[in-house]
Amino acid sequence: MKDIKRTLAGLVAVMSVMSAAASCAQKQTNGSEETPTEIPATAAEEIPTEAPAEDPVTFRGTTLTWLGDFDLNLTSEGPRSVAMALFEDRYGCKVNCIQTDASKRYEKLSSMINSGETVDMFPFDENAVPGRAAAGQFEALDPYFGTLGYDEGLWDDMKGTADMFAYGGNHYVIPTSLTDPQLLTYSRKMMQENGFEDPYQMYQQGTWDWNAFTDMMKSFKAAGNDGKTRYGINGWFGRAALGSTGHTVVNMTAAGCENNISDPAIESAELMMLDVVQNGLFSSYFRRWFPTDQCTLFFASGDWTLGTSNVRNPDADIFIVPFPKAPDADRYYLTCGFNAKLLVKNSPNPDAVAAYLKCERIVATQEEYVQAARDKALAPVPGGNGEARSALTEEQYDAIQAIMHDCTPIYDPGFGMGAKMYTETDEKLASRGTMNRITEDILRQNAGSWDTLRDMMSPAVDAAVALVNIGQPADRPAPATEPEESPEEVPAE
Repeated sequence: MKDIKRTLAGLVAVMSVMSAAASCAQKQTNGSEETPTEIPATAAEEIPTEAPAEDPVTFRGTTLTWLGDFDLNLTSEGPRSVAMALFEDRYGCKVNCIQTDASKRYEKLSSMINSGETVDMFPFDENAVPGRAAAGQFEALDPYFGTLGYDEGLWDDMKGTADMFAYGGNHYVIPTSLTDPQLLTYSRKMMQENGFEDPYQMYQQGTWDWNAFTDMMKSFKAAGNDGKTRYGINGWFGRAALGSTGHTVVNMTAAGCENNISDPAIESAELMMLDVVQNGLFSSYFRRWFPTDQCTLFFASGDWTLGTSNVRNPDADIFIVPFPKAPDADRYYLTCGFNAKLLVKNSPNPDAVAAYLKCERIVATQEEYVQAARDKALAPVPGGNGEARSALTEEQYDAIQAIMHDCTPIYDPGFGMGAKMYTETDEKLASRGTMNRITEDILRQNAGSWDTLRDMMSPAVDAAVALVNIGQPADRPAPATEPEESPEEVPAE
């Protein structure tokens, strides 16, 4: 069990870091993505071409229909991912890909289901559960646990995460791996120069919490005497802050969803963020990497910025740490993405879909595949001038691996309840989703108090919960384009 956990964590770390360099064409709006992994020569030779006698395959030769915004048969480097190679060679199955625009894929899915066209498999995104599962667009995977090998040890590390997504007592989402962990990047050199403990070491000791985090930022800001304004943090951390409590704005139970916005734990996270803003610790300037001016202590983002932060800050001794836990939290919770595929309603090939998912899980847990991906992740990404534009150290890789292994992933069902609850497309904050505003109104100082904001947002949560509980989905608009860079620090190409 322990070995399987660490192997999964290794692939997760690799997949997450690789996404900055190679996944633009395949990345999903929710952070789920297809990460190409080369097959080691020895592993490729060992892929069985026939199912063993003890594993009779009733769906041999099946062609699955995949509906998505990328071709599942291809990777950024050519045809066949490792999972696809296993699926084709072991089971004799293939995948027919129907590509559609990401913003229209649910519309296309509904049209195909309603017209009786075959769709077997669909990419997971946050709008799938609970919203689309409640509307009956997907089938639960529970009846196909045998084909998945769900109770044979292969999925043991992922069962808690799958249970977190369970809706109505059924498992619609069983992630094969995790991706895009939300982390804090910092300079160990700056920490040492300012007399602070290393946050990662504090995390290892269990002392890295909100109090240590905010005290450190306040001390850093107060110590500035060079005429430059100092900040404690820059980047995207509102969602990670809420997640670090281990509580969610919307609870998902066997009976349905319920509004949990008044939970005292949610309030404590909001008040912590309000304290950060009111003390002038938050810089809202957009950046793509850890600031180079040494005036900001933490940069919050997914781990995809880490390699670029290294290159842009060669002497800073860059490192990462998870978002600190709430002082009364029982563990460290990690906001991240989930790699998963969904079984579509009325699919005539559910066992073949389960078999494909099993192949993805094998790739996420077997050492030979993980090692090949690790080696690739540690190779510097070349830039146009011949120099590396992104590079990851082995120590950083190992730290990400440990974080992904030790922290508990968390997902708030509020993000999966349609555009009125969560959308990144509208530049006007007042018309963005409720889950966006719960943090952004605080961080942008558009809310006088949490009590006022909570009372204003709670009816919207009630309305979304009511719709989901009666099976009415709400489409999410297309993902937004990236905001313009801040004039304070414009990335050089």
